[in-house]
Amino acid sequence: MAKLAQLPANDGAPEPKSAPPRRTLRKREHTRYYAFLSYSHKDEALADWLHEALEEFHVPPALAGRLTANGVIPKRLSPIFRDQHELAAADDLGEEIRAALAASQFLIVLCSPDAAQSEWTNAEIDAFKRNRPDGCVLAAIASGEPFASEIPGREGEECFPPALRQKYDRRGRPTDKRAEPLGADLRESGDGRRLGLLKLVAGMLGVGLDDLVQRETTRRHRRMAWLAAASLAGMAITSTLAVTAIQSRDAAREQRRQAEGLVAFMLGDLKDKLEPIGRLDVLDGVGSRVLAYYSKQDTSELSDAALLQRSRALSLMAQVTYARGNSDAASALYRQAMAGTEEALRRSPEDPNRLFEHAQNVFWIGDIARRRGQFKPAESSYREYKSLADRMVAIEPDNLKWRMELAYANENLGIALYDERRFAEATPQIESAIRSIETVAAVDASNETYQYELGNAIGWVAQSRAAEGQLDRAIEARQRQIAYFDRAVASGLRDVRFREKLITGHLGLGILFESRGQIDQAIPQLEMAVSTADGLIPIEPGNRLWSRYAAATRLELAKALLSAGQAERARQIAGDGCTMTAALKGRDPSADKWRKLQADCLALRARLALAAGSNAEAMNFARQAVDVARAGTGDPMGDPYVVAATYRLLGDIALRSGDAAQARAAWDAGIAVLPVNITEMPKEMSEREQLLLRLGRNDEARSLTARLRAMGYRDVT
Repeated sequence: MAKLAQLPANDGAPEPKSAPPRRTLRKREHTRYYAFLSYSHKDEALADWLHEALEEFHVPPALAGRLTANGVIPKRLSPIFRDQHELAAADDLGEEIRAALAASQFLIVLCSPDAAQSEWTNAEIDAFKRNRPDGCVLAAIASGEPFASEIPGREGEECFPPALRQKYDRRGRPTDKRAEPLGADLRESGDGRRLGLLKLVAGMLGVGLDDLVQRETTRRHRRMAWLAAASLAGMAITSTLAVTAIQSRDAAREQRRQAEGLVAFMLGDLKDKLEPIGRLDVLDGVGSRVLAYYSKQDTSELSDAALLQRSRALSLMAQVTYARGNSDAASALYRQAMAGTEEALRRSPEDPNRLFEHAQNVFWIGDIARRRGQFKPAESSYREYKSLADRMVAIEPDNLKWRMELAYANENLGIALYDERRFAEATPQIESAIRSIETVAAVDASNETYQYELGNAIGWVAQSRAAEGQLDRAIEARQRQIAYFDRAVASGLRDVRFREKLITGHLGLGILFESRGQIDQAIPQLEMAVSTADGLIPIEPGNRLWSRYAAATRLELAKALLSAGQAERARQIAGDGCTMTAALKGRDPSADKWRKLQADCLALRARLALAAGSNAEAMNFARQAVDVARAGTGDPMGDPYVVAATYRLLGDIALRSGDAAQARAAWDAGIAVLPVNITEMPKEMSEREQLLLRLGRNDEARSLTARLRAMGYRDVT
């Protein structure tokens, strides 16, 4: 981590009596606010704590009134202005914010990757530095890394906003020099909250940190002495009640022991029995009951076991919330759970069980980020997860559970490489994880989770092989995955995750057969995917992932049927898939997640109308498909290749209708949205090739055609 500029320090040594250095006093402004707290509203919880801690801080009496380079030390650090506006609420900072910045002696910036990306936070820093070049800016690190933007591959970890990293001259003008802001690290891995707060206070008062800490310690000792004296007096008065108190305490402990035993059962054996059958409502009830129990207790006073059980309940609630499609709420719950496991780990850093508990929350936060298309934050979480797994194995090398966690971590890193389109690296990384999983699963053949993860990893290899253009090897991997899960289900394993993976296995294999032009082999696989999805939905109708699979598999099956000339059956199945897609959109507050399904539905309806000779109806559906696909390109779920495919279809329909100019305009628009200088998968290469051929740019298409033919890829749309 890049070093921060050091806050004033005092080693306790007296200053030499001869030739004392002259100190330049900073002219103290007649300020309305002692400091201005700037932060991203995603860090609001920490900002609440910091704002309250600063305003409630009592300056040690021995320091109050002393003259320092920052002026006369006050008794209290108040008022602290806290910006509670949102950038979206106005075009600029507004008069109130600018006035508060101008009237603040100090600017405190709560630094995190979210703050580094916040235009509002950056604008506040810029305004302060321009109008108050003599003012002092303090950085309080909440998360991320300072100056990570200067390290290739770690730009997403940057926690300092641009204006904080840039030095301004005495006239308040930005320069090209790098600033070194005074800083305190509030992270547990850094100074921690208490010491970080004292560093910020020392920076504002202009005193040494040691001086402040010593006086704070002295004040505490005095307070403890008074408390001790009062306690002794109280003991003399209450000694006659001691026996009764001990009896009451023992009874309360026994009740608490029994309650926490029940909680442990609910989060252990009961949860493990409910989870495989996919009953989200019952799991939700278990988590809610446990949290209701702990809500009546002071979290800071919880025992280690209770703290971990509370975190497990939060994780369970997050799991259910995620399965129901609300990733924002799930992420917030996982972060609450992670705060608890982080505290438990701080209390006992070499306990592998606590490392494991913490690693689970770290993983899920990364997984949610990955599914949102936030690949760098996801990779960062996965690497932290691997680091925790490495520590587990180092402490207990023979523990199969820890070795399996390390295998998971390596698999996740392979998935992260896949997401970053580093397919040639992803495939061997995942295959290496498979070898580790096979070893552990062979030793503990009765462990259903290990068996499940082996089949899941095989599916990822198939996906990565397909992305590399190794279609035959991808088909082999999908067939191996399906056979593996079929055997597991046939053997009597009731875990619904095995059947869920059969959906993606059959769907993936069907798409691979389509990519080879083997439609007759694709259709049975897609029919199996539909049937398997339909079989899961009655178990838990609220599981949106299963509902999404049911819609997606129908749309893919309808496409294959249309390619095979079975237009009437394709029309019926497409109608069912489109109805399911509309229902999903209506149930999810964030409809963007289903945008690709909507675009697929409209494009399929356009092809069906075209096949029926209804060019006008086909054109109407195609235009709607373009609009839906284009609306998704501004968010992580947006896919430019989906947009390009809808433009290609629009152009084809226009050409069929006799409008060559409109057709060319649509194809030009399609080629324009495709990204450049990225590694393309075969389907993506085919989309580019087809558009280039339609535009008569045959020379550009020739190399793509050769590569696709070498892979055995065929476009059937």
